[in-house]
Order: sequence, then structure tokens, then C-alpha cells
Amino acid sequence: MNSQLIDTVRQFTGSKKSILVIGDVMLDRYLMGNVNRISPEAPVPVVLLKQSEDRAGGAANVAANLSGLGLNTEIIGCIGDDVTGKILTQIIADSGIGVANIMTSKLRPTVSKTRVMSGNQQIVRIDDESAAAFSVEENQQLLNNVAQALNNKPAMVILSDYAKGVLSDSTCKAIIEHCKHLNIPVIADPKGRDYGKYKGASTLTPNKKETAEACGVDINETEALLHAAEQLKNQLNLDFLAVTRGEEGISLIDDKQIQHIPATAKKVFDVSGAGDTVIATLAAGLAHGLNPHDALQLANIAAGIVVGKVGTVPVSKAELLKALVSEDGQSQADKICDGTQLAELVSRWKANQQKIVFTNGCFDLLHAGHVTYLEAAKKTGDKLILGLNTDRSVSALKGPTRPVVHEGDRARVLAALASVDAVILFDEDTPLQLIDAIRPDVIVKGDDYTEDQVVGGTEVKSWGGSVKLIPLVQGRSTSNIIKKLGA
Repeated sequence: MNSQLIDTVRQFTGSKKSILVIGDVMLDRYLMGNVNRISPEAPVPVVLLKQSEDRAGGAANVAANLSGLGLNTEIIGCIGDDVTGKILTQIIADSGIGVANIMTSKLRPTVSKTRVMSGNQQIVRIDDESAAAFSVEENQQLLNNVAQALNNKPAMVILSDYAKGVLSDSTCKAIIEHCKHLNIPVIADPKGRDYGKYKGASTLTPNKKETAEACGVDINETEALLHAAEQLKNQLNLDFLAVTRGEEGISLIDDKQIQHIPATAKKVFDVSGAGDTVIATLAAGLAHGLNPHDALQLANIAAGIVVGKVGTVPVSKAELLKALVSEDGQSQADKICDGTQLAELVSRWKANQQKIVFTNGCFDLLHAGHVTYLEAAKKTGDKLILGLNTDRSVSALKGPTRPVVHEGDRARVLAALASVDAVILFDEDTPLQLIDAIRPDVIVKGDDYTEDQVVGGTEVKSWGGSVKLIPLVQGRSTSNIIKKLGA
């Protein structure tokens, strides 16, 4: 799977597809130093300032993520007529993002968040913003800027709502309606308790807390939360809903099912901006042809990168590709399971209503016939489990000179095949015990067998499954290879 994601990410740079981000831009300022003493004036820590950094925040961070991934990006937002606004605009422009449609207000300051840090620890945050609603004139100027930007036919529009005034109810509804008319998908990162203003968008990406508040359910009742989220998706006419759940990963809710994508982060230093990275990467993936599940898998990996950093930092294309390549190698090794690990995988796949296929064999000296057979087996369902004979059981079947390749090496090579989702060694004379534990939907064997000869076939049929016989590639066998080698 990761090979497809890698290919998609490589397409980001040089792509003619562009993304338009609309929302609350803000400046994230970091004052970083060390705390060595308490102030004699009051019981507060004294931070000895070492450095300060200004970064793009809010909707600007969403755009920075897209630009970092190599996509053409334009942003619409509002800044104040102040020095902070000029600094923020320059940061955005320096990231390669189009800023022509950022509007300036004389009625409100540029939204900024100043964080005082000691090491990785945030001591205090100071916010500068206005709670006043946008005027009729400001809203009209914003919509004019949106109409102008939509003339460039972006592949996707992102609404990055931080509840700072840019995306009012009427503005959201007008943007979604305009995009529908132009057949441009809209993805929104929502805020507030009433999501009615996002009705008709393609998808929303609320976090767990936001979903619980919008649905009026207990955040700790996962089953009730996801059921309520499913109803919310239907009420808002969304294509799907993606609930980000922190260390629990992401839940994808569509018309067919609820799927869970586990988190990938190894270390978590700061979750600031992770939601921005998720929605940006999701939009990039969807715009380049990924289905929602795969696009969210990509977004999940990207989020796992940024939470390992301190502060609001966008992901880069190079970082994402490195993580994908690294995870691909790791995921191959992870396919080799013991009984407990396989039971967990099977439980997860069945919960997602995925069709489980089982096959077994020695697979000594892997050759083209094996690969072709396994690719055909995978096509009979969603997940392919391969029961691999141990060295002892291969010797019992094939004689004392076999196997040629050690069981650990055979398992590792098979795990590298895209068609194989799990490999488990079994030492018994037949895989019947393993089949009973897995209860697959399909058992696959080569067409040199008949259905009544397939071990486990009767059992699988008893619980509603089936047996499939796959044509073998003629002239391809381990025995023939060994004969040619003179072994």
C-alpha cells in the first residue's frame, strides 16, 4: 500500500492541481528560553530568553503544509493593519503561497498567539485577537476575494475555521454553494457546536473533543461517539467524516462502514498544528486520486511527523517520503505474526467488514509462479493471510534435503509482497487448527487440487465461506529450479 502512497506524494511537485485555503490566518510567536529560578517579585518562573521565532499559524499553517508538500497553494484570510500582519504576510509569501487575496482590516488586529517556552514546556500563551463579528462590508470583500480565487479552478477548497470571524455561518454557506456550482470539493476543519454552516461540504475533520461537543455525547463513550458522528455525517450530507482521535488514530465514517486508522507517532512533543497537517495532507491526497481511506492513512503518517516536533511546524514532502519508505520496510516485517498478533489483525479486519482470504504452503525458493498465485489469491478478497510451513513440516512433506531456504527468510521475503497482508508459521501437518482460529471467508489453493481435497474447505463452507482454486503457472516450480541447480 505504501508504494501507492509514495507514488502519489511524488506527484505533488510539478502537479497542475492547486488548493485554495480559506480561514483564520494567525501568527504563532515562540519565545524560547530556560527556567533556572523563581522570580523574587512573584511566585512565577523566570524565563531567560534564548531565541524567538515567528511561524504561520491557523489557516496559514494549513497552507504552509500544502506548500511544504509541493502543491500550488493560495490563501484567503484577514490580517490587521499592523506590523504583525506584515510579518505574517511575509512568512506566508516566503513559503511560496499566493497572498494576493488576503484582506486587511482596520477594525481588528492580526490574530496572534505568543507562547513562552522553557525547553519543550509551554509556560504561558498570550493571545491577541478581536471577538467582534466581521462587518457586512468585510464579509462582502471576503466573498469577492473568494470568487476571484475560484476563477483559477482549484482542485480543492479547504475551510480552516478557528472561530476568529472569517468563516461566519453565511460566509461558509455561500462558499460551499459557490464551490458546488463549480464542482469543487470542500473540506472543512470545523469549530463550534453547530455544524449546520458546513452542510454540503465533502468532508469535515473534527477532533474527538469537537465531535463530542457537536454531537452532544460523552467524549469517553467511543461507541456512542462514533454512532452520533455517523448520524452527523448523514445530517450534513457529507461524503464522509474523518474524526481525528489523537493517540487513537483517525476514524473514517462513510456510507458503508466505520474504519479505524491507528496512530503512527513514535514520540509526541507537541500536538499544535497536527489538525492542520491532517486536513492539508488529506486534501492533497484526494486531489491526486487517493480514496478517502488511503488519503487519511497518508494524513495520519504526516501528523505523526509533526507531533514529534515542538511548536507549529508544517510537514515537508521529503519528511513524508522518508516516513513512508521507513514505514513500508517496517510494515513488511510487521506482517510476520504470531497467533496473538494475527488474532488482533483478524478482529480488526472483520470489524471493518473486510473479506479474509487464507492460503498455505512451503514457498521454498520463491518464484514467479508463487507470486502470480498469491496475486490471484488476494483478488478473491480484501486481506490475504499466508500460513507458512515451518522447516520441520517442510522436511516432513518434501524430504530431508528441504527446505532450501530457512523459515525466517521465507517469511520475510513473502511479507515483502504487496499481495500478502499477514504471514504466520505453522508446525502442524495441516493448517486446519490455524484455519479454525482465523475462520477465513475464502480458502485458496492451486488448481492441482480439487475442492474436496482442500484442508479446511468443509469447515469454511460451514460458516458461509468458499473455496477458490487458482490456475498455476505451468513449468514454474521449486523442484524444477533445484534440478537445474543440480542440488
